[in-house]
Amino acid sequence: MARRRKSGSKGSYSRQRLPAAGAYPPTDRRARLLRWGAVAAAVVLAAVVWDRVAGSGAVSSGGPLSSSHAAFGDDCSNCHASGQRRVTAESCSICHEKHGDELGTFSFAAHYVYRSDDFRRVVPSPDEAPCFRCHDEHRGRHAQITAVPDRRCRSCHFDSFGRRHPEFRFAAENEPDDDALAFGHLHHLREVMKRLGSEEVERACLACHNPRPDGRSFEPLDFDRHCDACHLTATTATPGLPFAGADGVRVATLEELAASGGPGLRWVYFSNPAEFRYRGDRVVKAPVHHRDPWILENLRRVRRRLYPDAGLADLLRASAEAPPHRVRDLYREAVATLEEYAVGLRARPEPAVRRELAGIEALLAAVGRRIEEPLAPLDETAFLLALERRDPALSAEEVAALEALAGELAAPCSGCHRVENATIARVETDQRRLRRAEFDHRAHVVQARCWDCHAEIPLLEPLESGAEPEPAVDRAAVQNLPRIAVCRRCHNPELASDRCVTCHLFHPDQGRRADLLLYAEPET
Repeated sequence: MARRRKSGSKGSYSRQRLPAAGAYPPTDRRARLLRWGAVAAAVVLAAVVWDRVAGSGAVSSGGPLSSSHAAFGDDCSNCHASGQRRVTAESCSICHEKHGDELGTFSFAAHYVYRSDDFRRVVPSPDEAPCFRCHDEHRGRHAQITAVPDRRCRSCHFDSFGRRHPEFRFAAENEPDDDALAFGHLHHLREVMKRLGSEEVERACLACHNPRPDGRSFEPLDFDRHCDACHLTATTATPGLPFAGADGVRVATLEELAASGGPGLRWVYFSNPAEFRYRGDRVVKAPVHHRDPWILENLRRVRRRLYPDAGLADLLRASAEAPPHRVRDLYREAVATLEEYAVGLRARPEPAVRRELAGIEALLAAVGRRIEEPLAPLDETAFLLALERRDPALSAEEVAALEALAGELAAPCSGCHRVENATIARVETDQRRLRRAEFDHRAHVVQARCWDCHAEIPLLEPLESGAEPEPAVDRAAVQNLPRIAVCRRCHNPELASDRCVTCHLFHPDQGRRADLLLYAEPET
């Protein structure tokens, strides 16, 4: 008896009559279904990838926020603006730049002027990457959002430290210090070793190169701490200087300065008259102090006669020769001079003077705050306007006599300092040169000695043999700093780290994170 075929029983397909369920889709429908499924999967995958790479995971979060941003996790709108998937730089600046720093302490603009003071770099670029491009979020509570991989840096810069990193700028441009200071390392090294009673060269080096507590740089050189023990002793004196005469080529005595009542002369009342000895029409000052106010004031008077239109340069104790990153020092010195002038006016009882003094002090305070803004652009040319133009009313003989007087005034200083234009040349006391990188001496000194890296000036062989190095090599103008080849001996893929962030920080001043004034002061 024939069996009844059950509903939904198997049929057959293909030439081989293979059994199949009646509900099995036809071959053409199955192929079409697979094609559309693959397309849909590709679309979903592309959306997820785009969201993670370009959209900062706003749609498909890869995990919880880092611990730094954990408090924002309950409300996506804290970071993601309405209708936007990505996080804008403005969202980050709400917290990281509390008062909207006009140049952006943590922005790309800040990166452009990072320790260079080159404010041409501030011009915004459409290629600037937003904060989230380097700082990935939604990677878990313990992820370090500040740990930026090298590939982020390499998208704009060279491939690696070992291959395409350029030579350090001071070496590539052969950028020497100026010859503002007459200084030989070997001579001073021998003297310091005698004074310390030690044969350890490294200890003698550290007698002047004093590392900061963090080990990353050195304290500025200071005369009182490093030079006073040997230089400008109690017997140091000026030559006999003319203090009388009608031609005006003379110095002002202490009594004349006190009687003039000019600004910035309060030091006169605290000076010792016994330091001046008068012989006929000549005066000798002994001893001479570092930055001796009497010598500097008389140099300023000579300079005013030679260059009556000196402008802000007249407020400086030394020349205006300073690299761009030291321009703030010029402004600080000028403001300090003006503040000293203002202090001298406080004893004046006239109401008009008191009113003017209040305005002057308020203005100086505002200028002082402006100077200390780390990214505020400052114009160094304000100090360089006049020293190219002598007074045309002076004859050649008067100019020569005034320059000779300035040379005699600065004779005790010229043993170490260069004196030009009746001005003592500015000495660069800051020993830092790698201004766009961080270098930790403390991490290196356990593996190398000072001279293993700082070998531009030969010191060890002359110390042993008693010979003298060439003056062209052993002078203050030679930067005894290693070139990039010295660093590559250790920093390469086989040995020490050669990552970008080993030496470079993106943001200009990490100390701004702890600047409570960013958060305590009301917004303006």
